[in-house]
Amino acid sequence: MGTDLKYSRVLLKLSGEALSGDAGFGIDPLRAEEVARLIGEIAKLDIQIAIVIGAGNLWRGTLGLDRGMDRATADYMGMLGTVMNAMALMDALERCGVVTRVQSAIEMKSVAEPYIRRRAIRHLEKGRVVIFGGGTGNPYFSTDTAAALRATEIGADIVIKATKVDGVYDKDPKKYADAVKFDQLSYIETLNRRLAVMDSTAISLCMDNNMPIMVLNLWEPGILQDALNGEPVGTLVTDLGE
Repeated sequence: MGTDLKYSRVLLKLSGEALSGDAGFGIDPLRAEEVARLIGEIAKLDIQIAIVIGAGNLWRGTLGLDRGMDRATADYMGMLGTVMNAMALMDALERCGVVTRVQSAIEMKSVAEPYIRRRAIRHLEKGRVVIFGGGTGNPYFSTDTAAALRATEIGADIVIKATKVDGVYDKDPKKYADAVKFDQLSYIETLNRRLAVMDSTAISLCMDNNMPIMVLNLWEPGILQDALNGEPVGTLVTDLGE
């Protein structure tokens, strides 16, 4: 592992919208290449990278629920969407020269490996990027929770939630000019304030397992490397000594 890096094994949580481009919907292969290049830059640092990606660019379960769809069915559709995104990102990464494996919590052996914790860790140790698709494999759990779960299972040092915003604010910075950005937060404060970091299940799982969460802007140049170097970027959620 790179000796100058603060973190040697990370779980990168991406939204499905990271692959959608300007349209905000669907998969844009050019945008997938942009994301792959950003990940490829840190992959060169001899760091172990696992990824969980959402599916908001393909399916939002709330749309189905609003029209009477069964919650479990809507959630399973979302999980299938994450596998599509995982495959698109795998293709883009491998075209950038980054060896990648997709593991799915929902078995579909023709397109992805089944999720096997020890195999995933072995892939990471061999320098491969591992993308976890299919969420947790269960309805009623978000991909945020899947990220927290997989990070804990593989012994990651941190969950990095890469968004379009440079951190966590006390209110929406796009709507309120006086919104205040937090440099650090405790898990409890994040839960009590109901801040838009991750959902409460994911935050609680990270809190119970002392898994730090960093929220940053994926598109800020050099931000991922700065984060791995331990520089104060974005917002860091930890126990703060509690």
